[in-house]
Amino acid sequence: MKWEGNRESDNVEDRRGDDGGGGGGGFGGRSIGLGTIAIALVASYFFGISPSTVLSLLSGGGPVSQPQSQQAPAPNRNNQPEDQKKKFVRTVLADTEDVWTQIFRANGKTYPPPKLVLFSGATQTACGTGQTASGPFYCPGDRKVYIDLSFYQLMQQRFHVSGEFAQAYVIAHEVGHHVQNLMGIMDKVNSAERQMSKAQANAMSVRLELQADCLAGVWAFHANQARSILEQGDVEGALNAATAIGDDALQKQEQGYVVPDSFTHGTSAQRVRWFKQGVSSGEVKSCNTFEVKTL
Repeated sequence: MKWEGNRESDNVEDRRGDDGGGGGGGFGGRSIGLGTIAIALVASYFFGISPSTVLSLLSGGGPVSQPQSQQAPAPNRNNQPEDQKKKFVRTVLADTEDVWTQIFRANGKTYPPPKLVLFSGATQTACGTGQTASGPFYCPGDRKVYIDLSFYQLMQQRFHVSGEFAQAYVIAHEVGHHVQNLMGIMDKVNSAERQMSKAQANAMSVRLELQADCLAGVWAFHANQARSILEQGDVEGALNAATAIGDDALQKQEQGYVVPDSFTHGTSAQRVRWFKQGVSSGEVKSCNTFEVKTL
């Protein structure tokens, strides 16, 4: 991925090294993550946290506190590789800002960009206590994207997914949730889910997540047109990431079988399909996952 030398965003807040554990405030909306189940499965593997605890946090349960002994060590702010990662994140976020500002403007609207928060261990959000084990997530309550950069290492070690564009896809997916929030889609989904059974609400969540995958693809299409960011193998890397965190792949890996009614993010094939839909069309209207019969 070609990104060095491009504009960097000022909307990045670095909380790494801060003591973000503490008590939890009230929830300001459910936090929306790239792979809730994925992180729930690996939480116990890496951090000794119960998967049910993570799922409770990300599906709208009460805030949870992570024991101090389990908190990941804070990275060194003066560490050059970490500084390079921050530069990468700032550049990718700036690219999403440029793309979505242009798309919103073309539709006569203004795009207020989200702030991206870098943290280590745990941090307070309007959606409760965000933790490393939660993975990257978007909190609609404060319109912020949260990410612990150690997640990228986890992607490589646990899911065998690497490459800068795959990492950019993670950010673009969460920004996709921000776009959904601005468009009022997230509120409509949350309202509808309150009137549904658990299986029906899960199915609605799948459509929300797949749309965010598609919106990430829309960003990639426009970013590449404007700045030629894509290199050979980049799209394949993002598709590998989407495949690795499909509900079916994760459940089969964890328990040997799949339970479709429990899916909340979509199958590997669905995630791949909708990202490809966005990256090939470049049109937001092509991402209407809520009106198609077959995902």
